[in-house]
Amino acid sequence: MVDSSASYIRMVQHLIEKCLQFNLNKQECVETLSKHANLNPIITSTVWNELEKENREFFEEYIRARERLAGTESLQGIQAESSTTSD
Repeated sequence: MVDSSASYIRMVQHLIEKCLQFNLNKQECVETLSKHANLNPIITSTVWNELEKENREFFEEYIRARERLAGTESLQGIQAESSTTSD
């Protein structure tokens, strides 16, 4: 039973890593895995929290990178909108 539990946790961890590759935040990942992989949101959230504890620096940088990306996308949207309204 321990091996199957560890295997399940590794699978959840792998799916979370896939979510990170798609730049999802924790809530988006929990919702996505609940919907598409039929995972219990509490389990996904718990594994995410443990990953954050074990890899604090990575997650801090990941959050900063997401914020920079969101800022860049917002700026690009504003620039695109202003260029179309000035025509």
